[in-house]
Amino acid sequence: MQALREQDFKALVDNHPRAIMLATPDARIAYVNQMFEAVTGYPREEVVGQRPSVLSSGLHSPEFYQTMWCSLNQTGCWEGLIWNRRKNGENYPQWLNIYPVDCQGQRLFAGVFMDVGELTANNERLAALAYYDPLTELPNRSLFQEFLKARVGQHKSASRCFAVLYIDLDFFKSVNDLHGHECGDRVLQQAAACVRSVLRECDLVARLSGDEFAAIVELEDEAELPVVCQRMSGIFQAPMLVEHRAHFLSASVGAAVFPTHGKTASDLLQNADRAMHAAKRSGRACYRIYSAVDGEEGQFQQRLSAALIASLKVAPEEFAVVYQPQYDLATGAMVGLEALMRWCHPELGAVSPADFVPVAEQRGHIHELTEQLVRHIMADFERCEIGWGNGLRLAINISARQISDGRLESLLEPFFSSIRSAGWLPEIELTETHLMNLSRACLAKLKSFGDGGIRVAIDDFGTGYSSLAYLHTLPVHVLKIDRQFVQRLGADGHDSRIVSAILAIAEALNLEVVAEGIETETQRTLLRDLNCHRGQGYLMARPQPLAELALG
Repeated sequence: MQALREQDFKALVDNHPRAIMLATPDARIAYVNQMFEAVTGYPREEVVGQRPSVLSSGLHSPEFYQTMWCSLNQTGCWEGLIWNRRKNGENYPQWLNIYPVDCQGQRLFAGVFMDVGELTANNERLAALAYYDPLTELPNRSLFQEFLKARVGQHKSASRCFAVLYIDLDFFKSVNDLHGHECGDRVLQQAAACVRSVLRECDLVARLSGDEFAAIVELEDEAELPVVCQRMSGIFQAPMLVEHRAHFLSASVGAAVFPTHGKTASDLLQNADRAMHAAKRSGRACYRIYSAVDGEEGQFQQRLSAALIASLKVAPEEFAVVYQPQYDLATGAMVGLEALMRWCHPELGAVSPADFVPVAEQRGHIHELTEQLVRHIMADFERCEIGWGNGLRLAINISARQISDGRLESLLEPFFSSIRSAGWLPEIELTETHLMNLSRACLAKLKSFGDGGIRVAIDDFGTGYSSLAYLHTLPVHVLKIDRQFVQRLGADGHDSRIVSAILAIAEALNLEVVAEGIETETQRTLLRDLNCHRGQGYLMARPQPLAELALG
């Protein structure tokens, strides 16, 4: 019976789909199975009786093995990624589990491992490991982090430096929204192939989450990094063809170099992420290499984001609305108001809309911010007993991301109905850059606003890339000239010609024009002479609470 049990044990171990090594407490190899021979290249007779260090790659620091043995002594087990060396001298990554077993009354340690460097092995191994992304067949976030930890641990024995790249696809969400997740999955597969095509076989690529990828890039010198980053952002300039449809994406890329930008795996990945967000803030479709400024900016953004979400949920009293009058430049009469959100946080103080509005958009809380805007306007009108508007405009800013949000109509319809009944004319403003990226369905939604008597304005006009043909198709009624052109009027004839050209375009398309940021009498005079219709700016009136405006 004893012989039968021993025979069964050997059959079970020898035919196991993973490599198995049994070692004694004094670190001597007692047994290996057939898969061990297949993975390592070592026949059984060459390793039995040897120390497990015969497999060592030499890439790990002494601290790595000290941590491993500390875990074994304290908990009896260890699990993680380790680089070992085959008999032919090739280094390879393996996922190793070490745990104690009792075999025929003898205490042994079992090391069960698999080669995770080759994805072409059997699918059962990958399913059991659960460390690969099934869509792109790339390592997932968990396995990438293990690879990165191991690479950081190799720094004392590795002669070359390396960098972590963080790659985020710009506007990928619109692919899923417009064409469905099946199409989005195929685009992601092509994106993964694009990322891999830029890098070498010795570099590691992973899919971290939805549209985010990361890579460990080996460098001979840090001077190579900008070239790699440029190639990475440039590879996405060509369209991706799925089902005979071209999908145009771009990528924002962030990079961090070891050890300059981080001495731990978590610091490197976090700083590469911060650099990627700096690339997004710079206009997307570009790369940024981490700097301390990005770290400070990223920490401020995180603090700001947490504070904004908390304030929206539990402290609405921190928000307020101010109103900047708009004037007919020919007569000087007030013709409307633009409602502007303000936020004063007890710790952060007065936060600029240029800071908190993008955060609300990125974190998916722009609807809640618009809700606060509408509630405060209604409360202001009721508190100040604002009555008949006599045809004055009331403009509010909304995000282009809200156009496809079904909640927007249910929020704005009763609001606009209320102010229209009091004689006010509602107007919504969207920035030119965001308008350029709206889908046909969103443009149709905007048109329905216009058909319902709500005027649509393009804010910051001149800063985007509108063509005359595209502008003609947009369901808009008003162009707002960006303040950067207005502020240079009089100092540079070139800017006067730009403003004149915008006014000519507006006249040809039968659009009204509002000039923003008028601060001097010279600017107002020149705009009036150019037949600009409306204007607003500190020269005429600063944004102020409704109660302080003379509307009578």
